[in-house]
Amino acid sequence: MVRAAHVVDVAGSTTDGWVLVVGDTIRAVGSGPDVPSTDDVVDLGDAVLTPGFVDLHGHGGAAVAYEDASVGPALAMHRAHGTTRSVLSLVANPVDVLAASLGRIRQVMDADPLVLGVHLEGPFLSPHNKGAHNEQFLITPTPADVNALLSAGEGVIRQVTIAPELPGALDAVRRFVDAGVVVAVGHTVGTYDQARAAFDAGATMLTHAFNAMPGLHHRAPGPIGAAVADDRVTLELILDAVHVHPVVADTLFRAAPGRVALITDAMGAAGAADGEYRLGSLDVTVTDGVAHVAGTDTIAGSTLTQDAALRNAVALAGRSLPEALAALTSVPARALGLGDRLGRLAPGFAADLVALSPALEVQRVWGAGRPLD
Repeated sequence: MVRAAHVVDVAGSTTDGWVLVVGDTIRAVGSGPDVPSTDDVVDLGDAVLTPGFVDLHGHGGAAVAYEDASVGPALAMHRAHGTTRSVLSLVANPVDVLAASLGRIRQVMDADPLVLGVHLEGPFLSPHNKGAHNEQFLITPTPADVNALLSAGEGVIRQVTIAPELPGALDAVRRFVDAGVVVAVGHTVGTYDQARAAFDAGATMLTHAFNAMPGLHHRAPGPIGAAVADDRVTLELILDAVHVHPVVADTLFRAAPGRVALITDAMGAAGAADGEYRLGSLDVTVTDGVAHVAGTDTIAGSTLTQDAALRNAVALAGRSLPEALAALTSVPARALGLGDRLGRLAPGFAADLVALSPALEVQRVWGAGRPLD
């Protein structure tokens, strides 16, 4: 039994709440003094108890990238900041290198059910909006390369980002969707019509809205306009006050209620010191917590953690706590097709819990019923 002054999820806030956990699952939720009998009670006092955060898009942390041989330190750092379920993002690399990374992460997933799979952010991206991806490794999505990745990543690839204007992109979207992979539009110079065609082909996400894509113009709404107009689409957002201005973040929340998923897009410097890092094959310099491809003004991921994104959503983007939490919990869970078991404090859901102070600082974390802190 976990008790807290406030229990909050997408459904709202309950005072003097409690959550009963049996094994790795929530058995019951309620409020007040009448509670089921149990010998093990954790009283969190004035804390805010929330579902565990789900990060759809992160590249590492604690000086570790998810391409590295050991990803444990990065996962541990993000879990200490409330992220109980993670999709591990890989930057563009040659197909055989990506296949090897998928094999390594398969072993991680076999040992750690809190890792939900891999997000292939490359290699099917536009060279004209590559961001912090090595242009040498960007390719068009041929059937052979798509099938090679699906074969190497069966049961591991959770999502993939594709620029919809590339030759063969729509066929690739359909092939990935048929294989059970969530497809996102991103790193693109595509038009509104090209993005809409990708969504009609089965894509259901927009990778880090506003970043690495045409802006929202009043005569050319582009991918952002296509995603906002389509209720099937979840829009990722990096809310670190660097990638997107808080006013723009507020505008997106208002335009697409219940469809904004806060992500970290964190690279190795998250939870680590400023300095020199690598993102895939590129050198990255981090100064005052902001990462750039070395020698350029191109942003190279973030140093964000999801608890900081939560605080920013409330303090900078003006969201209510239930709405901000939904963007970290139920919205990303639903985007992955896991909305029936992740992202809520409700009977039958996974016992992923985060205890926050009244100032929304992480105090304790449980994943699948186990303490992670």
